[in-house]
Amino acid sequence: MAHHSNEPQVTVLPPDKEKIKKLWTVAAYLGAITAFEFIIAFTMTHGPAKTAIFVLLTIVKAGYIVGEFMHLRYEVKVLFWAILIPTLFIIWMLVAFVYEGSQMPVF
Repeated sequence: MAHHSNEPQVTVLPPDKEKIKKLWTVAAYLGAITAFEFIIAFTMTHGPAKTAIFVLLTIVKAGYIVGEFMHLRYEVKVLFWAILIPTLFIIWMLVAFVYEGSQMPVF
């Protein structure tokens, strides 16, 4: 009686050097932005300018991550704008809430 194995055959492919290079490039960009955030955090005094810089850099990093890892950068432009426009309205709403919440009440 012959011995037959039902184990699947495993084929090991060589690493895709282009994908690895792209991942290191993305990591370098995100690392550079994060390093800039650390420099700002330890050199600037607390205030609205510092907060605005952090919010802006966070949005830039989030957009870059969404564009690269969720492949939104490579989608059709209609899908890109369908996600970007509501996001801009949400950011505008948050800025308006913070501004209105920081105003002194007039009684």
